[in-house]
Amino acid sequence: MVPRFYLDAPLRAGGVCTLPEDAAHHAIHVLRLREGDEVTLFNGRGGEFAARIASIQRLRIAIDLLQHRPIEREAPLRVTLVQGVSAGEKMDSTVRKAVELGVAEVQPVVAARSVARPKGERAEGRRAHWQKVVIAACEQCGRNRIPEVHPLIAVSDYRATGAGMKILLSPQAQLKFSEAAKDSTAFILAAGPEAGFTAEEEAALAAAGFVPASLGPRVLRTETAAVAALAALNALRGDS
Repeated sequence: MVPRFYLDAPLRAGGVCTLPEDAAHHAIHVLRLREGDEVTLFNGRGGEFAARIASIQRLRIAIDLLQHRPIEREAPLRVTLVQGVSAGEKMDSTVRKAVELGVAEVQPVVAARSVARPKGERAEGRRAHWQKVVIAACEQCGRNRIPEVHPLIAVSDYRATGAGMKILLSPQAQLKFSEAAKDSTAFILAAGPEAGFTAEEEAALAAAGFVPASLGPRVLRTETAAVAALAALNALRGDS
């Protein structure tokens, strides 16, 4: 597989660009790339570019942009994930897998049972970190559009915007997820943190239009629930 790199800059066929230092470090010391190797670049603004490494000088990698390819690998469904913030690698894993499964945007929410409760600069730092996780996942899975990670808010402050079937993932729900999801092409999924949302939070989400639905008889971990729901949506709509 040809290595892919995201570059937040205007790109054009026939041009030359330079990789950011952290990407260059990964290319040289992890991927062991050399001059003349083929790479793919994208900037999140549509399609991707076939490219080739022109030169390497320490951590400065110059790349020739050869051809624009109008390729998109977005899911046929538009899904917003409202994810209760979980600690450390759990949240990273949820965000990473959600991107691989086609989520369009991520809204992290701090819930009463969230173990991690960043505020102020730490909250913005976590958001920026998760955005980098999103970019890395897009580089890996082939997506050329970058899902946005929104600033953290309290779950009580969340107000759904845009169209879409609103589904609250709840192990206590009687309605099956497959039934709740059968008649829409856009979704807003709410998934709780460790130990889930409280009864009061679930009631507030229900009052905001979220329909509680269950993924099955087993209680899934926070890092599993949203991923399972996204996989189920892809299966229902035949997205491979």
